Amino acid sequence: MVGLKPKKGKLLIAEPSLTGDVSFNRSVVLLAEHNKEGSVGFILNKPLNYSMDDLVEEIRIPFPVFNGGPVEQDNLYFIHNVPELIPNSIEISDGIYWGGDFEITVTLINTGKISQNEIRFFLGYSGWASFQLDQELDSRSWIVVSNKYESAIIRKSTQAFWREKMMELGGQYLLWSNAPENPSLN
Repeated sequence: MVGLKPKKGKLLIAEPSLTGDVSFNRSVVLLAEHNKEGSVGFILNKPLNYSMDDLVEEIRIPFPVFNGGPVEQDNLYFIHNVPELIPNSIEISDGIYWGGDFEITVTLINTGKISQNEIRFFLGYSGWASFQLDQELDSRSWIVVSNKYESAIIRKSTQAFWREKMMELGGQYLLWSNAPENPSLN
C-alpha cells in the first residue's frame, strides 16, 4: 500500500526528484522511530566499502556495513531479527529489532551464531527533527510504503532495492526504474 502515514517499521522510498541529494538519492529507508519529537531511520540499500572486521577489531568475520544516513556517521548502529539472542534490543515492528548488547553480538558473530541474513550494520543514521519528515512528505520527497518483507527485509534489501520499489509502484515510476542514476550523464 502506497501513501501511508509514516510510522515505525514503514519504508520511505526516495522520490526520483531527490536525484541531486547526495545522502538520499535512490534510498530506501526503514523507519526505526517516528513520533512528535522526530524520526530516525536507516538507509537499507547503500553498502559501504567497509566490512565489520575493518571497523571493529574484535570481529573476525567480514559482515557488510551500510551507510545508514548522514547523521553521526562515526557511530555504528544495527538492526536484526534475533532478539532472543541479543539482549536489550528495541522492537521496531514485525520482528525487526534495533540495537542491543554489542559485546554479546560480537561473540555471536565470531562463533557463527548470527548470519548476515539476520543482522545489518550501519555507519550513521537518517534523522529528522520534529515535523521535518512530515514537511518532506508534503513536498513529495518520499513515498511511505508498508514493509511487506517484515523481518526478512535484512536479507531482501540490496543495492537494487530502490529500482525494485520503483517497478512495484508502477505508473509514472516505471520510467525511473531503468533511468541512469544521474540522468544528465545520459
